[in-house]
Amino acid sequence: MRLAMQWLATTWGSPDTWELVEYGVRPPVAGEVTVRVRAAGVNPADAKHVAAARPGVDLPVAIGYEISGEVTAVGPDTRIGSGAVAVGDEVVAFRVSGGYATELTIPAEKAFTKPTTLTHPEAANLLLAGTTAAEMLWVTGAAPGETILLHGASGAVGVSVLQQAALRGIRVIGTASAARFDVVRRYGGIPVEYGPGLADRARHAAGTPIAASLDAVGTDEAVDVSLELTADRKRIVTIAAMGRAAAAGILAIAGSMRTSARFRDEIRGELVALAQNGDLEVPVARTFPLEEAPAALALLAEGHPGGKLALIPTA
Repeated sequence: MRLAMQWLATTWGSPDTWELVEYGVRPPVAGEVTVRVRAAGVNPADAKHVAAARPGVDLPVAIGYEISGEVTAVGPDTRIGSGAVAVGDEVVAFRVSGGYATELTIPAEKAFTKPTTLTHPEAANLLLAGTTAAEMLWVTGAAPGETILLHGASGAVGVSVLQQAALRGIRVIGTASAARFDVVRRYGGIPVEYGPGLADRARHAAGTPIAASLDAVGTDEAVDVSLELTADRKRIVTIAAMGRAAAAGILAIAGSMRTSARFRDEIRGELVALAQNGDLEVPVARTFPLEEAPAALALLAEGHPGGKLALIPTA
């Protein structure tokens, strides 16, 4: 059994309480592969899900949901999500447990051939944001020719929404800070600055009824403006304002929800194919050594990292 390093939450709390420990990598059985991690994606959920005790979850908890790396072992008669696999193949994997590691064994169906168009840090950040964005467009029924409003357009999920919407011929009015307007424009959106007067600015920029609103920030402003500008509340979705969703009669989605998990699993292959074709980019702002995971989460918690973050194992 080979030894590897992995970040664990051994108590409920902030990333500062996590421990980087040595552990034995279990050899894969049928339906599993072992992956040497070249990059681990960094997401808000990594810290959120161990910040406090949750029903049905026991400590310690291995941290990290998505990785990019190289297959080092394959279980008997095993195929990955995208097909045949061999030792040495590069893969991307999503909805794994314990991705903040140097090596780990995972269910093979969670792995897909890594797009050659993406670096490992980019590939490690493709699927969590990408599947979330795809689900937001799906549940709101956004269709070609429509104009939609997107709150948080320059963030990780927002950038993926912009690209996927552009591919479908959906026009997007995207809220962002003025300093991030160039990002919104780069991916096909029409930027408007958030803050007082947002509803009027968005209405003017749209010049046509807003068919659906997608909230990736969770502020009261985002929800209020969405309600004001979108006629059908069932075409408003949030991934962050869970407390207001039920009362306001709008949709809320999360990877922990059964229907969301099923959709996100089903859409993985399509997103990997888009990336391979060069139709889906993943802007990465910065990488950190694996040992500096708490520092990466601290930067992410500030709210404006300027792109995705990735952890790079040195072992």
